[in-house]
Amino acid sequence: MSTIDGKRRSPSWFSHPSIAFVARMILGCIFVYASLDKLRHPDIFAEALYNYQLLPDAAINLVAIWLPWLELVSGGLLVLGLWVRGSILVLSGLMIVFLAALGINLARGLDINCGCFVTQSTDPMTVFTVFRDALFLLLALYLIWLYQIRGIEDRFSLTRVLKRG
Repeated sequence: MSTIDGKRRSPSWFSHPSIAFVARMILGCIFVYASLDKLRHPDIFAEALYNYQLLPDAAINLVAIWLPWLELVSGGLLVLGLWVRGSILVLSGLMIVFLAALGINLARGLDINCGCFVTQSTDPMTVFTVFRDALFLLLALYLIWLYQIRGIEDRFSLTRVLKRG
């Protein structure tokens, strides 16, 4: 960290708009990709949600239908650079909920499939799954820091193009 006028500043590369763009693309594409199989197979995704044993039975189908759409829209908006701050907050909230659900079920010792990216996966949920999602949350928190706290202007977004026109 460098200091200017007695204030601590992060290195310029850490908050460079190009780095922000890459991080935004990665997180947005992860959520768009995660939504696709769930949208194709809502019935199988509903079974995965049921196996977590965290939601009331009446909420399973509703969540299985709207959650993939929320992931798709939020991730897509992040990729396009529209409503970036709101999208990052939504995706961060989802990551916190996902991490809590994974942690609770690992602590319970349930041998279930994650249902995170592929609904028909036979890969069991492990500590690696929690670690992977924690990395996604760190990426989201980094983006919150860039856009909400640092207030960087994104050079590569549809919002910027629309403001010019």
